[in-house]
Amino acid sequence: MASSHFLCGQHLYSSSHGRTKISSFKKGGLFQSSSCRPNGSFSFDKKTQYQRTQLVKSMAADSKTGKKQVEIVYDPDEKMNSLADEVDKNAGLSRLSLFSPCKINVFLRITSKREDGFHDLASLFHVISLGDKIKFSLAPSKSKDRLSTNVPGVPLDDSNLIIKALNLYRKKTGSDKFFWIHLDKKVPTGAGLGGGSSNAATALWAANQFSGGLASEKELQEWSGEIGSDVPFFFSHGAAYCTGRGEVVEDVTLPIGFDVPMVLIKPPEACSTAEVYRRFRLDQTSNIDPQTLLEKISLNGISPDVCVNDLEPPAFEVLPSLKRLKQRIIAAGRGEYDAVFMSGSGSTIVGIGSPDPPQFVYDDEDYKDVFLSEASFITRAENEWYTEPFSTNNASAPSGLSYATE
Repeated sequence: MASSHFLCGQHLYSSSHGRTKISSFKKGGLFQSSSCRPNGSFSFDKKTQYQRTQLVKSMAADSKTGKKQVEIVYDPDEKMNSLADEVDKNAGLSRLSLFSPCKINVFLRITSKREDGFHDLASLFHVISLGDKIKFSLAPSKSKDRLSTNVPGVPLDDSNLIIKALNLYRKKTGSDKFFWIHLDKKVPTGAGLGGGSSNAATALWAANQFSGGLASEKELQEWSGEIGSDVPFFFSHGAAYCTGRGEVVEDVTLPIGFDVPMVLIKPPEACSTAEVYRRFRLDQTSNIDPQTLLEKISLNGISPDVCVNDLEPPAFEVLPSLKRLKQRIIAAGRGEYDAVFMSGSGSTIVGIGSPDPPQFVYDDEDYKDVFLSEASFITRAENEWYTEPFSTNNASAPSGLSYATE
């Protein structure tokens, strides 16, 4: 007659004496004691053990000859991991925390004025490591989103781009999910960094994750243009040549290293994008072909001659102090920066090549309330959202800096 034995770790248990005690585990290293009955069912005890289970080996042998006839190796670790993965896969997502990075315009050409009153642009956008953090939780009721934030002045109603994005997602997909959202704001607004646009894109991405990926990345990108011209860019891989109003996005590969540092310096005054465009004159722009700028950067990286921003002259009219700030940074840098330029419609001045602001920013009373942050270039992998580098996001925003929705 064949007898059956189980070898667990270094101990041998016989199945002919009632239940056989083994240890099983779920991912994460916590192990629970379980009882294995001969019929294959399991009952879990509450007592937690911390010893890792070894292979469980089942051997059947002929009782007369002692010769091994069948040997079955069973790994409960692998089995329980598979069960845990299946549970995780089927369990609905209830909370999600995402990084919402901002962008800079390495160059920004305005090429024409459109019949609809907007302007056609050609710009190299790049995501950088400064960003907000947004926490999403499923709301208990299916009637309203609730938004909170760590800074005053940010609207919490339907005018906020995060709420607009969630409303748009429900409209496009028929999803009935509503959320509690907390926005941990680090990106200043009115800065030309696209913080609000990034928040909207991040909210669309989050809503899609909660709904099991009802929409493709391409669909999210197309829909996002209804929220704002800069929003579709954030569904690129992080570096893109953008045309039209900014909503035509072409991913590009650049020789710019992720270790290239930069410093962002923003005075407390914001630049109104509408006012900057009102003062814009097409005949005062650069005449260099934006494709030429893109080719130069693709070959040689960033230099002062490629960081052209056609919105600088009208922005400097709106904020004359911004022009003086840029000039002082260039002079004080003494070649420390590869390029110094304004991002978007202002009012952030970017210094590429060093994470350190010039000393006068600390010494001069006129600059005591500026926003300062080091940053670097980042991208994202396909089907993944942006992640925050560990050593970045060292931003300092004085208490006197006011925030508003972009």
